[in-house]
Amino acid sequence: LIQKMTAYGKTIDLDTLELIVANSDKKRFAFSPTKDKIRANQGHSIKVDLGYAPKTPPSILYHGTARKYVDSIYRTGLQKRNRHHVHLSKDIETASKVGQRHGKLVIFEVLTDLMQKDGFIFFVSDNGVWLTDEVPVKYLRKWE
Repeated sequence: LIQKMTAYGKTIDLDTLELIVANSDKKRFAFSPTKDKIRANQGHSIKVDLGYAPKTPPSILYHGTARKYVDSIYRTGLQKRNRHHVHLSKDIETASKVGQRHGKLVIFEVLTDLMQKDGFIFFVSDNGVWLTDEVPVKYLRKWE
């Protein structure tokens, strides 16, 4: 990243990059153990081996979205679309922050206990975002 930025006339050093990563409010990025590489913690649009091991999530997770997407979600469930995974939050506050960026807020509870019993696998990113391949409609409950 440092080399590519320098090639495009945007000079940055490792200390500055470390500061940016450490102080990012959403902790979206992480260094390799040797700090010679940097990557996003989740949300990739290209195939990346994140190296996450399956984890047992809390019994309920949350997904914040905008009202304009609710009808589609009721038809297809939560789909990863162009991402690697569906992103879920461990608390309503985080789901609210994510969902309200796109319009009038709606929050869904995701019944992860039932999903796990039915064979769905969950991962958690380095910054605490829960990940799964999809959430079918039967595991969603609109939070009131």
